[in-house]
Amino acid sequence: MFFFDSTIFILIPAIILTLYAQYKIKTTYLKYSKILAKNGLNGKETAEELLSRHNLSNIKIEPIEGRLSDHYDPRQKKLGLSKEIYYGKSLAAQGIVAHEIGHALQDAKNYFPLSLRSNLVPVTNIGSRMAIPLFLIGFIFSSPALMDIGIIAFSLAVLFQLVTLPVEFDASKRAVNLLVGANIVSDTEEINSVKKVLSAAALTYVAATSVAAFQLLRLIVLRNRR
Repeated sequence: MFFFDSTIFILIPAIILTLYAQYKIKTTYLKYSKILAKNGLNGKETAEELLSRHNLSNIKIEPIEGRLSDHYDPRQKKLGLSKEIYYGKSLAAQGIVAHEIGHALQDAKNYFPLSLRSNLVPVTNIGSRMAIPLFLIGFIFSSPALMDIGIIAFSLAVLFQLVTLPVEFDASKRAVNLLVGANIVSDTEEINSVKKVLSAAALTYVAATSVAAFQLLRLIVLRNRR
């Protein structure tokens, strides 16, 4: 079977990293979501303060459903914050808010990796949906051409994940600078706490990239067997 042959073992390192990343973000967020920030600002207030300081008051801030579903939408110029973050006054909430505003700053400054990632989205969505079905059909019917097309399509998903890494790392770096610059987070203990939350979140993107990369390697190995 395609999904249960010996090459499945290629994915084991990525699977282990993914499980660890999920554990790390869950435990780290849980810990620092219980520690209130000394300044007393909730997520919405933190966002308003940071956006105002950087002349980004045109960006809408909206509460959304879900947990850790926070995101910045560059097309609609909208910051979506999960209710736990929107109303929360924890260090975790402020770190996550600042990270998303880091993306807003990237957008405002035309940060190239962010622009590249945005441009890759339509192509990547199509490629991701087509890649495995095309490869599987080619594998079953011994069609190297279809397998190659599947690999190329899946490579776009890997490229998207690779481009995502500098975007997320840069947003986290900006987040710390934003909070410190606005004196929202001031002492060393709070700064280190925010950094731990952001580092745990960043690990999930590293894990996603590793899964995509190892899956691509697996497809290539299967292709060569045919």
